[in-house]
Amino acid sequence: MFSSGRESAHEDYLKTIYAYTEWQDDPITPSVLAGRLGLAPSTVTEMVKKLAAAGLVSHVRYGAISLTEEGRMRALAVVRRHRIVETWLVREMGYAWDEVHDEAEVLEHSISDRLLEAISARMGHPTADPHGDLIPDAAGHVVRPETRTVAAAGVGAEGPIVRIRDRDPRVLRQLAENRLGPGSIIRVEALTPLPVLAAGDARVELPEGAAEAIWIGELARSGGKSEI
Repeated sequence: MFSSGRESAHEDYLKTIYAYTEWQDDPITPSVLAGRLGLAPSTVTEMVKKLAAAGLVSHVRYGAISLTEEGRMRALAVVRRHRIVETWLVREMGYAWDEVHDEAEVLEHSISDRLLEAISARMGHPTADPHGDLIPDAAGHVVRPETRTVAAAGVGAEGPIVRIRDRDPRVLRQLAENRLGPGSIIRVEALTPLPVLAAGDARVELPEGAAEAIWIGELARSGGKSEI
């Protein structure tokens, strides 16, 4: 799929709206959307009106924005492209997981569907990207597992890392340095003044805000440690 400039802008909005509610249930507001996109609120307001007129979002003035079914399917398609590209860049092109976001932002709008599916097939049709974000299948199906952030889990919680938000490269780099990633079993040792995670005998102190950027699942009977 090759996108024009206008279509690329639409896709960026739809993807951002989808991603905001992917791991939590609070709806996104125009002010939050503007902050996520780094745009003026007035610019976002005008684009949301256009997306609503196109049947891609539902929006009540000054209220939250939600995707229509058509908008959701469009968002899932671009999310799929973005995350397959990120996975490919890490697995086969030698990129670190904190380096792929910006590259994928560009390639997601220009890669053809044929090439995308060929890349996915070559990698065995992955279901999650290097950060643990879920990759929708070609039909747009995706199932979110039960997870909670480290901050919500609290001190003493233990479980496998499921997902790490990729907005802070510092967190990704520090986890990678300690060979921690999706699948790693961790225990929450502290949340203040900075979050501290334990993995086996190792203790890792992370930057401020990391406790809201890491999602963990329920502790299984057995588990391993992923290598980045």
